Amino acid sequence: MSDRPLVKVAAGVIVAPDGRILLAQRPAGKAYAGYWEFPGGKLEPGESARHALDRELREELGLTVRRAAPWLTQRYAYPHAHVELHFFRVFAFEGHPVGHDGQAFTWQTLGDLNVSPLLPANAPVLRALALPAVYGISMAEECGEAVFLERARRAFGQGLRLMQVREKEWPLARQRALTDAVLEAAAPFGARVLLNGSTDDAQRWGCHGVHWSALKLAEATERPADFMCAASCHDAAGIARAAALKLDFAVLGPVRPTPSHPQAMPMGWPGFAKALAPSTLPVFALGGLLAADLDQAIDHGAHGVALRRAAWPVSDEVQNRAR
Repeated sequence: MSDRPLVKVAAGVIVAPDGRILLAQRPAGKAYAGYWEFPGGKLEPGESARHALDRELREELGLTVRRAAPWLTQRYAYPHAHVELHFFRVFAFEGHPVGHDGQAFTWQTLGDLNVSPLLPANAPVLRALALPAVYGISMAEECGEAVFLERARRAFGQGLRLMQVREKEWPLARQRALTDAVLEAAAPFGARVLLNGSTDDAQRWGCHGVHWSALKLAEATERPADFMCAASCHDAAGIARAAALKLDFAVLGPVRPTPSHPQAMPMGWPGFAKALAPSTLPVFALGGLLAADLDQAIDHGAHGVALRRAAWPVSDEVQNRAR
């Protein structure tokens, strides 16, 4: 931790309807001049991060924010300052960006940025942005392997790009067979598959990552290197633990009553938001949710929603929210 004063900043991840994001270039005369960043600025004394976001985007770019959701908080020690960045995803705004301070700006496609250099504090934000909005959780025990795999193929075809194989009560050989089939179904669509189990099994079976239980998270001392790692959390302490280990993301819940965990006390949306904020890693809301709950989850600080029954379509109806 730096002994310099902490500078609090609000930054907007402005998302266009086509999915592109807006980056601004720091003007001459400022620290890191020429570097690209998400637009925003410092909080004034007594000002909330959301108010600062609205003010800065209006003053810097001439944009009026209509819908913004709290997302990630990052701390970074630059040579010139120790900053705490409060990132918001901006989904609706009025106006066209104009560099009132003389800075350049550009709309960029995630995963294909053609500007550099970027401010170092933005690297984790870009990684988090690459996560889809829906995280599917398997339910093969309820409907049987053949039926579940058919639903999984349909879900991948309709846009699901991240899922967890979670059949922990099965023998390992049966889990392995299901995982092999899911990986085969996911491959043509570039969907990533995590195993709820041991890291060794997930790596040996060719998964894209591992998903830890809350107990495994509490016991862990480090995360696997060069391998996606997520965890289940039930409170603020769990989220803090996942953040300390620098996991790729977490799930938090249950938000609502759920048949798979009838004994768990739902936290509701206010409890979810309280346990979440501030979070340095993206978090999916979990528990009794539908794809239609995505906007409400995002408005309460979630990256997206983790779905079990609702993730696996039983018809050819397109799940537009899965992307």
